[in-house]
Amino acid sequence: MRPTTYSLLLLFLSFSAFAGVLPEDRIDVLYHRYDGGGVKVDGPSVLIRKKLNESVALNANYYVDMVTSASIDVQMISGASQYKERRVQRSIGADWLRGKTTYTASYINSDEGDYIADTMNLGISEDMFGDLTTVSLGYSRGWDKVGRNVNHHLDPAFGQKNADHQSWRVGLSQILTKHLITGLNFEVQTSEGYLQNPYRQVRVCDLPPPNCTDYTLEPEVYPHTHTTNAASVDARYFLPYRAALHGNYRYGHDTWGIGSHTFELEYVHPWRSWTFEVGGRYYAQNAADFYADIFPFSRSQNFEARDRNLSDFASYSGHLGVTYDFKLPWSWLHGLSINLFGDYIQYKYNDFRNPLDRSLTPFEQPLYDVNAYVVRFFVAGYL
Repeated sequence: MRPTTYSLLLLFLSFSAFAGVLPEDRIDVLYHRYDGGGVKVDGPSVLIRKKLNESVALNANYYVDMVTSASIDVQMISGASQYKERRVQRSIGADWLRGKTTYTASYINSDEGDYIADTMNLGISEDMFGDLTTVSLGYSRGWDKVGRNVNHHLDPAFGQKNADHQSWRVGLSQILTKHLITGLNFEVQTSEGYLQNPYRQVRVCDLPPPNCTDYTLEPEVYPHTHTTNAASVDARYFLPYRAALHGNYRYGHDTWGIGSHTFELEYVHPWRSWTFEVGGRYYAQNAADFYADIFPFSRSQNFEARDRNLSDFASYSGHLGVTYDFKLPWSWLHGLSINLFGDYIQYKYNDFRNPLDRSLTPFEQPLYDVNAYVVRFFVAGYL
């Protein structure tokens, strides 16, 4: 069960800042794989986009995650070598073009057995000032149902918890010169309800620090509300030889005390029927107000968390990609695009320690880090 599913869906469905053109008719078949930190996630995805006419286009997506996890949290809490689960995500959507205005709507259902998420997205984009400026607005609403598995069955004693999410987005895209496009985006996300992980636990010292030599485990306790504000600026510069540079900076801050910075830079170079990509990303954040690697005594504060995603950490990633496009003589399929993308990611945690070596005291255990890779291979057929 992954409480961040909603955030990933928002990222996956973030609307384009460029309006005025409906998506191309196409079928995408994708295989994706993530491997890092004892967690492996892989599976297929199929996406279909089809225009009904010059004004209306529909899309549908079927996405599967097969998760095998022996993460550090799983090993610390249960001692189990691994667990397996399957997540299925289904979505449908529509785009409606009227003049220089594009309206979008979509619905997503994601089911992991112990975590069911339903999300609705609405968006509107308007071209103006001779199509040099595009203004975009978006709204999302999500309803999550959280359960807890015991021996592969839902725990009736835990019952079902609810979490509601909302997101408001506004974006501005501006063509400054024939080579330069810039964009500004702002987003507010709010969540309310059961926001913690029912499986994760915090560590509590057996003796008051600095005499702590071991620890016990207790369930996490989160606030019931969470609001995040994020602003970003990006620019795309088209070079004379058809290549392009893309840069992005994003700053976020939330009511849990986390502030984050993200920097991205990418270079895209087409050559004949090939397109090559290379890029990098840096992300850093401070810890949440109620996070600690280990707490001095039981219920030392109202809210307690030991989720490493709420800790003080930084990540560095490199990206490589290649695409090959070619035309086909068939009447129903005009062309194919074969795509392979790979990312290598390093996570460095500054106040999250590896608890698996119990021969060391909690304050002597080494800081945790993760090396991971992501592979995406997909074929797109243009109808």
